[in-house]
This record gives sequence, structure tokens and C-alpha cells, in this order.
Amino acid sequence: MTTQEALFNYTLRLGDTNLILAQRLSEWTGHGPFLEEDLALTNIALDITGAAKSLLEYASTIENKGRSADDLAYFRNDRQFFNAQITEQPNGDYAKTIARQAIMDCFDYYFFTELAKSKDETLAGIAQKSIKEVTYHLRHTSSWLERFGDGTEESHNKAQTAINQLWQYTGELFEMTEVDEISLKEGIAVDLNLVKAKWEKHMADLLAKCTLTQPENVFMQTGSRTGIHTEHLAFILAEMQALPRMYPDAKW
Repeated sequence: MTTQEALFNYTLRLGDTNLILAQRLSEWTGHGPFLEEDLALTNIALDITGAAKSLLEYASTIENKGRSADDLAYFRNDRQFFNAQITEQPNGDYAKTIARQAIMDCFDYYFFTELAKSKDETLAGIAQKSIKEVTYHLRHTSSWLERFGDGTEESHNKAQTAINQLWQYTGELFEMTEVDEISLKEGIAVDLNLVKAKWEKHMADLLAKCTLTQPENVFMQTGSRTGIHTEHLAFILAEMQALPRMYPDAKW
């Protein structure tokens, strides 16, 4: 694998993860628990969509095979996507959505902080912009998770159930492949071992503050690095890609 191929795959993976997470969050638009929160979560989805757009546009440039960012987003099947599996999990109730988002916001906060140091100026620029947004996202979702976890018995149970269900998908966030190794040698990629240590401490402190219990001895799901996904991704893509595939020559 060449350095350019590794950079393309690395950038594509980041773009996919942001794209699918944003698509999931956007499903709450118009359905939030109250107006202000509906708008807040929609704005978070828009921020993440913006990051996905920038990353997929850069991936298109790196590949240099005539595929646009839209082509990458709307004309690949599920086995050609490399998003983290946690991002494709159903929204569930609001506690589950918040738990999933808090996990991802915490990861993104430390990931983009490291990526901002990348020797690749484009990736570093995207990270520097994203970290400003993610700082707010993490504060917002952490506050909500605490509200659920340290709230009523029902809200606590829903938040704990969400953490229990989602924890099995956290391990692959830190998996490193040949793509990471090559990009790391070039000073481009992030050492996910560094991110993992900071993420684990932050999540442990956050869960304790929320009176939630961190799951132990959990079998971690894997596969997204090679295009293996849960059954949920194909349904997301079917909805997301329906219009572009019906009118492939349409101009947006």
C-alpha cells in the first residue's frame, strides 16, 4: 500500500464515520424532546455533516479518479463504507442517542486534538475547525448524560441500558491497521493508543459523575475497518442514497 492509498483510506474512514453519525442524528430533526434541544441536536448534526463534507472532498482529491464527494457519499454500498459501527446503531430513545453521542464526542475531542498536529495541512485544518465545535458538543451531551444518569429512576435505567448496549462498539474506535501504520510513519495519522488512554479516563470520570456503571469484560465488536457492518448500515444508506440514485445527474 502506497502512502497516497493509505491517506485516501484514512481520510475516507474519517469522512464515513462523520457522515453516518450525522445522518443518524438528523433523524431527530423535528422530533426532539423540546424546541431548544431539537435545534441544538440538529446544529450538532450540521457541524458533523460539515466535517464529513470536508473530509470526503479531500478524499476525492487524494484519490484523483474523477469521483466527487457526492459520489463517495451516495454511490457506494455498505461493504464499501468504513464508518465505526457505533455510528450506525439506531437512535433508540433520547437517552441512547445522548449516550452514543457522548461516547463519540469524547473520542472526537481527543482525536481531533491530536489530528490538529498532523503534517498533512488539510487534515490538520479540518481538525482545528472541528475541535472548536466538538468542545461544545461534548459539553452539551455530557450535561444531558448527567441529567439522565443522576435523574429519576427511569432516566437512570434508560441511560445505563444505553451504555450497556453501546459499549461493545467502543473497542474498534481504537483499532489500528496498515493504513494507520503507514500514515503514522509519515506524521499524518493519530496514534490511537494515546487517544484511548485519554478517552478511557474521561469516560470513567464522566460515568462516575453521572452515577452510571462502566461495563466490564465486554466482547468488543470489530469489522468496520474492512467494510463489515451491522445490519443497520444498509438501511441508512438506502434512505440516504435513494434520491441521488434515482436522479444521478441532478445538480444540487
